[in-house]
Amino acid sequence: MIALFTDFGLAGPYAGQMHAVLAQQAPGARVIDLFHDVPSHDIRSAAYLLPACVRGFPPETVFVCVVDPGVGGARRPVILRADHRWYVGPDNGLFHMLSRRATETECYEIHWRAAKPSASFHGRDLFAPVAAQLARGVLPESTSALLTPPDGDWPDDLPRVLYIDRFGNAMTGLRAAQFPRASRLRIGNVTVGYARIYSEVVTGQGFWYENANGLVEIAVNQGRASDVFGLGVGDILEVVV
Repeated sequence: MIALFTDFGLAGPYAGQMHAVLAQQAPGARVIDLFHDVPSHDIRSAAYLLPACVRGFPPETVFVCVVDPGVGGARRPVILRADHRWYVGPDNGLFHMLSRRATETECYEIHWRAAKPSASFHGRDLFAPVAAQLARGVLPESTSALLTPPDGDWPDDLPRVLYIDRFGNAMTGLRAAQFPRASRLRIGNVTVGYARIYSEVVTGQGFWYENANGLVEIAVNQGRASDVFGLGVGDILEVVV
């Protein structure tokens, strides 16, 4: 299985062209569009979203991860193997939290290059072909072992909004298991408490809950938290215990 995690969006040709490469080079692999609207160019948000989104995928899944504003520059293309899954993408911080939280890791720099690669679309011309090889059970020969990608000085949990979904819910970089249910979240001048499910609060009331990916998410019962609280990606939250 191959899963795609990018900031490309589904509009335009980019995701489709990656699918085409994978269909040609790993025709037996199932390809999953996991996440294509990661906040654009936002490596840090992506780094915290990625570990939450890959939970439940089987061993040997290959993730093609492309949030790469420095494409064509000095950052290295890498393969990370973390807890029996493969991740292919840029060594730009995207894999920081994965490698920090994993029990077992290996890392390789990719030296393989396509015959006529685009300078600006490594998702199609570099990362997808390498992912196809891994899906076929082949580690590309043109690699060299690295230490695990350098871990940034980022906190274990990030108290900020990472993503606004189509319902207006605000996904954060806080792992819900790390916080007592009595904790409250302050957003500007508003404070919200915990509820397990939407129906535990009245219509129009805001609350935080543990979402299906294990992250703290801010929601409003039958409303849009992003509108009610004026939330946007990057907004800082305060945890009040």
